[in-house]
Amino acid sequence: MQTSTHLTFNGNCREAFKWYAEIFGGTIVFAMTYGESPMATQVAVDWRDKIAHARLDFGRGYILGADPPPNYYRAAAGFDVMVAVSEPEEAERIFNILARDGTIRMPCGETFWARRFGMCVDRFGIPWMVNCEKPLDAVAASARRAAG
Repeated sequence: MQTSTHLTFNGNCREAFKWYAEIFGGTIVFAMTYGESPMATQVAVDWRDKIAHARLDFGRGYILGADPPPNYYRAAAGFDVMVAVSEPEEAERIFNILARDGTIRMPCGETFWARRFGMCVDRFGIPWMVNCEKPLDAVAASARRAAG
C-alpha cells in the first residue's frame, strides 16, 4: 500500500505545481484541464482552463492536485505536507523557498528529533513541514536524558 497527498487549489494549481516541480526537482507527469475532460460541459466556461487532475512525481514520491470548482473549494486545514530530506542545507533551502510570500508557523532550526525542522504555509495556502531527522538512536538517547 502507498499513500499520497491530494492538494486542492483556488484556481492556481497549474502555477503551484510548476513551482513545486522547480523546488523539488520533479516532473509534472499528468495535467488535465476541465475543458479537456468529460466534465467540460459541467463547469463554467471560465473554469475550463483550470486543472481537473494533475500529478507531480519527485524522488520516490508524488503529489496530486486539482482546482475544484469554486463551490467545492475549501482552504487546506488539519494536515501538513511533510518533506523529508537527508541534509540540513537542503531542508533550509526548501523551507526558505516554501515560506517566501507565505507564513512561517515554526522557523527552520534544530530540534531534539531533527537536524532541521520548520513549518510554514506557502503562498498557495498549502501547509508544509520540512524535516531533516537525526538518527533515531540519537533521538532516543536525547529523550532518555530528558526523562532523567
